[in-house]
Amino acid sequence: MIVSTTPNIEGRPVTTYHGVVVGEAILGANVFRDIFAGITDIIGGRSGAYEESLGRARDTALREMEDRARELGGNAVVGVDLDYEVINNMLMVSASGTAVTLG
Repeated sequence: MIVSTTPNIEGRPVTTYHGVVVGEAILGANVFRDIFAGITDIIGGRSGAYEESLGRARDTALREMEDRARELGGNAVVGVDLDYEVINNMLMVSASGTAVTLG
């Protein structure tokens, strides 16, 4: 499955548009991870725990989006957009794009 933020794939014409597909992932925050992330923020540095959670959420959202594109008969998703939100101490990542069949 080709996944791209661009509206088309060079050298591969779109033969069929299947519609918009979306994948979402919501991960709850862990109290202990929040405490250690707060310490990291105070002393400086990167928060590996949050980066790991963010990566898992992004991968899940993209995988769900790809699965929905396959269900519609697509072999690619173009115009992909990733959005990140925090809702009540939970991290939400959504991936959306247009499922297409490339020639």
